[in-house]
Amino acid sequence: MKIVARDVPPRAVWTLEQAGIHPLLARLYAARGVQSQDELDDGLARLLPPASLKGAQEAAVLLADAMAADKKLCIVADYDCDGATACAVAVRGLRLLGAPHVSYLVPDRVVDGYGLTPPIAERVKASGADVLITVDNGIASLEGVATARALGLQVLVTDHHLPVVATDGEVPLPTADVIVNPNQPGCSFESKSIAGVGVMFYVLLALRAELRARGVFAAGATQSPARPAGAEPRLDALLPLVALGTVADVVKLDANNRRLVAQGLKRVRAGALPPGMASLFAVAGRKPQTATTFDFGFALGPRINAAGRLSDMTLGIECLLSDDPARADELARTLDGINRERREIEGSMRDQAMEIAESLFDEGDEPPPAVCVFDPDFHEGVVGIVASRLKDKLHRPTFVFAASQAPGMGHLLKGSGRSIAGFHLRDALDLVSKRYPGVLQRFGGHAMAAGCTVAEDDLAVFEHAFQDVAQQWLDEATLTRRLETDGPLPPEYRRTDVVDTLQHEVWGQGFAPPTFSEEVQVVSQRLVGEKHLALKLKHQGAPVDGIWFGRTDPLPPMVTLAFRLDADEWQGVRRVRFLIEGAQD
Repeated sequence: MKIVARDVPPRAVWTLEQAGIHPLLARLYAARGVQSQDELDDGLARLLPPASLKGAQEAAVLLADAMAADKKLCIVADYDCDGATACAVAVRGLRLLGAPHVSYLVPDRVVDGYGLTPPIAERVKASGADVLITVDNGIASLEGVATARALGLQVLVTDHHLPVVATDGEVPLPTADVIVNPNQPGCSFESKSIAGVGVMFYVLLALRAELRARGVFAAGATQSPARPAGAEPRLDALLPLVALGTVADVVKLDANNRRLVAQGLKRVRAGALPPGMASLFAVAGRKPQTATTFDFGFALGPRINAAGRLSDMTLGIECLLSDDPARADELARTLDGINRERREIEGSMRDQAMEIAESLFDEGDEPPPAVCVFDPDFHEGVVGIVASRLKDKLHRPTFVFAASQAPGMGHLLKGSGRSIAGFHLRDALDLVSKRYPGVLQRFGGHAMAAGCTVAEDDLAVFEHAFQDVAQQWLDEATLTRRLETDGPLPPEYRRTDVVDTLQHEVWGQGFAPPTFSEEVQVVSQRLVGEKHLALKLKHQGAPVDGIWFGRTDPLPPMVTLAFRLDADEWQGVRRVRFLIEGAQD
């Protein structure tokens, strides 16, 4: 591992300090590209306008007309946390704005596969719905949308994924009545990395504006049974859900996404969160009053995702929709139990997958440029997590495959991939599909995460093609693990109040949490829990505790470490400790 310090533009630091920003925060923000205090304004008024999101206004008209005609709306969700929160935002928001008939349907990962398929469209029609609304999916569902339209359904696609690119370079879009997706051709919306839940929230903002223009909220206007008489509905109550889905989906936290997350965090910390989220905080042993993006990404998100991986995402959505605290507690406990099961399955799969991966190269040699792993006993609901663990360990684009458990899908493998910086995974799959037509039966995703389906007999062809693309695209610099840090930690900031200040801010993908690095003395070290390294360190001459989770190999007496600041409490006393992220090779 090569530890490198981020560049810190001194002028930006000076500008931020002059604006009254904490000196350490000014340095951290400047290193992440922030140049002025305006960029840190997280007020709702600074959000990008809904009018700039292509299709949002048309979606608002479609929904307003449907509500006026008393039509039945059905949400088709996805089975991850982004899809679950997007579904909850859609259902809660539409009801809040007066839609009297709103239901939802979430595909089963194993039985139905991903997205709006023709059978899902038929189930929506059979439910009695008039309007089908996708959240966090649909842009690649050409056949599903066509089936829905043929059945007489109106279709609104809300998504954030990249459209499919045909072999001739064309970008075929589904024949929906309206598409809202910042990544569709011709959309000028600046936040291309907005999550699916954020797209749905923007549709609701546009819908409220349309209903306002129609006089629906005016004094004396006819009230819907779903919306009691009173002032114009506020949608900010949905922001905790928007923040959770945005962080859990690991999208880039650009300025607009940071504002959405910051606003959601403020409401969570103030206790203004849905009962289901409060229950999830409780089962995770976290406190909403001190909520952080870490809680969203590593405590709440995995518990919701576990339902879609091993059970039925309806459990996660119902938890987020419930307004009954007792029912929410029950569902949260169920989700916590499923997540514990997921961790057990993941642990054994991870060890087995690592053995397979390490068998691909001799000890002491570098891994191949890309890694593909398959075993008939792998669980398809956990392949993405295992791929992420292998990618972190080997620093290679990684795909993990499992046999499809869907009826009638024998001899098909479902693969989930994770990538490293500098290798666009979805584009790599696109190139594989063009070079070897028919090998990829389905594929989609993002730069850092993607999925695909292949026939078991074609796995060797895919592995060869995937490695070939990696060989061409990746160079030695990209294949060398690099950990960017914020350089040395000034000793005056080794305080618990600084820890609290840092944890209060919005960090995440594309706006990395502060990580410092410098040479320290290792005074003592021991294993705890058989798989974590507990350390006694000297940092610039002062003693400090450290913990390296998942590390068992001992460290030399003097070593350059990369670490994050944390606070550990023992017998009522809080002390700073270092969470170790890596060591210089």
